[in-house]
Amino acid sequence: MESKPNIFQKLWQSELRWPVLIALLLAFLAGMLVRGGGGADMTHAGNTAGGKAQVWTCSMHPQIRQPAPGTCPICGMELIPLADSADEPLAETQLKLSPYAAKLAGIRTVPVARRYVEAEINMSGKIDYDETRLKYITARVPGRIDNMFVDYTGTPVRENDHLVDLYSPELIAAQQELLQTLRSARSGSSPLVRNTLEAAREKLRLWGLTDGQIREIEQRGTPSDHLTIYSPVRGVVIRRNATKGMYVDTGTPIYTIADLSQVWVMLDAYESDLEWIRFGQPVEFYTEAYPGETFKGRIFFIDPVLNPATRTVKVRLNVANPDGKLKPEMFVRAVVRSRISRSGRVMDAELAGKWISPMHPEIIKDRPGTCDVCGMKLVRAEDLGYVAADAAQAEAPLVIPVSAPLITGKRAVVYLALPGREGVFEGREVLLGPRAGDYYLVREGLNEGDEVVVNGNFKLDSDLQIKARPSMMSPVEGTPGKDHAGHAHAEAADPIPVEAPAKLREAIAAVFGSYVAIQQHLSQDQGAEAAGSAAEMVTALQTAKTTVPPELREAWQTAAEPLGAAAKTLAAAAEITAARTAFEPLSESLYRLIQQFGISGRSVYRYHCPMAFDNKGADWLQDKQGVENPYFGSAMFRCGEEVEKVAGNR
Repeated sequence: MESKPNIFQKLWQSELRWPVLIALLLAFLAGMLVRGGGGADMTHAGNTAGGKAQVWTCSMHPQIRQPAPGTCPICGMELIPLADSADEPLAETQLKLSPYAAKLAGIRTVPVARRYVEAEINMSGKIDYDETRLKYITARVPGRIDNMFVDYTGTPVRENDHLVDLYSPELIAAQQELLQTLRSARSGSSPLVRNTLEAAREKLRLWGLTDGQIREIEQRGTPSDHLTIYSPVRGVVIRRNATKGMYVDTGTPIYTIADLSQVWVMLDAYESDLEWIRFGQPVEFYTEAYPGETFKGRIFFIDPVLNPATRTVKVRLNVANPDGKLKPEMFVRAVVRSRISRSGRVMDAELAGKWISPMHPEIIKDRPGTCDVCGMKLVRAEDLGYVAADAAQAEAPLVIPVSAPLITGKRAVVYLALPGREGVFEGREVLLGPRAGDYYLVREGLNEGDEVVVNGNFKLDSDLQIKARPSMMSPVEGTPGKDHAGHAHAEAADPIPVEAPAKLREAIAAVFGSYVAIQQHLSQDQGAEAAGSAAEMVTALQTAKTTVPPELREAWQTAAEPLGAAAKTLAAAAEITAARTAFEPLSESLYRLIQQFGISGRSVYRYHCPMAFDNKGADWLQDKQGVENPYFGSAMFRCGEEVEKVAGNR
């Protein structure tokens, strides 16, 4: 039995099937358009607040405008809100982020607090002889050396060990005088004879004879034409100045003996670290010979004169060496940890209320008195630059983490989360004190309890720069400059070029040579080698300072101070990540220094990596063309592009 065709079959078999199909297709397309419009409305609604659209942009590519959060199609950075509605009006230095935008930017804050912080000063140097424990064995009477019992340097000797047999005719006459006076004293004692006898004995003592030798002459009754010289101390012969058979005069050196039971450790302290170093401070140091073993000493001397070639000051430790492990000329690395008070002075709980000898800091007493060694009057610890801990509990300094401020030149800007206004952040210029470890001391601009941004502050600053409002690089109204790719590029005011002498430009070329070594080591993932080259750069920079003419010293100090600080930070970096972090301000400071003072005989190229430091971007310098990325090394060796040729043939 055949089934009857339904209505759809009848319609398909009729001549109306094509008009109907066309009508259905048009209805379907109309529905899609309506649905798409509804979706757009939903998206729009999801990005509006109070009827105003939220626009998202890239901090590195401000030409990007998106209606929703996401990533930049050019560099892959997370987009940030360009405009955000706010219930309250925002000041020029303020901006507001939604909770989602704040999370996307990685914003993290910590409260500004008062706490005692430590500055860690790293120094290097070597072990030396204690000059106060050197003894010079000399001829006290003219004669001929007939025998030497110590034949080579390095021989250990004990007190009263014989060293030399000396033939001396003058010694015979002095002994005869002694024996004649002794016979006179035995025949008839008188005050004059006794005094004459004692004077004859004293004369022989001054010539180096011991009391035992003098008694032997008196008992024997005949003079000897030889004198045996004995060691006055225990130690090691470090110098042999005479040979057997040699004739010597009074004062001719024969041996030098060093007592190594105590040694000096001579360290080099950078000029910028002197504010944290005090007489009498405890110091820890390490040697290559005994890895893992820590030695301790106290600062006995700080050189009052700066070395003009290295721009360092000698700091001396006196260290006990009873087992002889520490040997002169050993290299050492030392660490001084200074606890800082609010006034910026060093604190030491062990010296609270104590009295110290200004010549011998190991002499520490609870009350005034005199030094047990030299007899000098003791002085208060506070007079030597310390702050007594018990008197300074109310003087804890106001500090912020080093990641909080954005520093350019002499300015520092921080971003605060405003209380009672969720998502609102304000940029504020602050006056910082010195850096102590992982913190900066705050002089002005912040109060205890303020919530300061320690992560994501660069993105906040970039947003203000995009909006041409006051930021890290523009303290007043101004528009950030554009770099090679149209990026909003934060630049401090260009340095004013000066007419530098040839010697200074050559010295800058040496500084740049050390920098290139750092850049190449980092591009090859060699962190330890980069730190070593940074130490060489510090020395080269100090040498360059000696070539600066008087009229350029102020400009040089302004340009070179941040460069030297960055180089020292990189030299002390224990890991390659820390070295790469310090390399960015090092590169920027050197770039500006070369712009201002010039460079001789070197080509300098500037490169930019947009992905460095979580897509914040960073520049560096090279002496040749071809990208060798120091921020990523082998992971992204060729990432980056040339920005400009700074110096060389153009």
